[in-house]
Amino acid sequence: MDEGVLRQKGLDPKDFKLAWVEGYGLRIGEKATLEVSETEQVFGSIMNLRAEELNLLYGEESVADYVPVRLTATDMENNRIESTSYILPMDLLSGRNPDYARALLLAADKIGLPDTYLKTIKSWI
Repeated sequence: MDEGVLRQKGLDPKDFKLAWVEGYGLRIGEKATLEVSETEQVFGSIMNLRAEELNLLYGEESVADYVPVRLTATDMENNRIESTSYILPMDLLSGRNPDYARALLLAADKIGLPDTYLKTIKSWI
């Protein structure tokens, strides 16, 4: 998630941190999601949003199929953080969207995700 994009939507994210989650891999079709994978990890940002903000954000039609999943993330200082990620069920992932992957790559680069992970995102373009 891009903190700036959330602010443009009128949300007020707090406590922005870079983090990763073991045991999931990134998948990109028309949209992006995470898939359970024993050999992968995903990187991104975590932040706090109020329940009303999450309802507003995930009430949008374009992301209404995403479901909340409890995950344990690790921030860059190796602190484990219980968090919720919204994940699109794999049976709803379809197609290809190189433009979406490019936008995701730009956002990931902007927030400083590791180069190895940027290469993973590039593979979806």
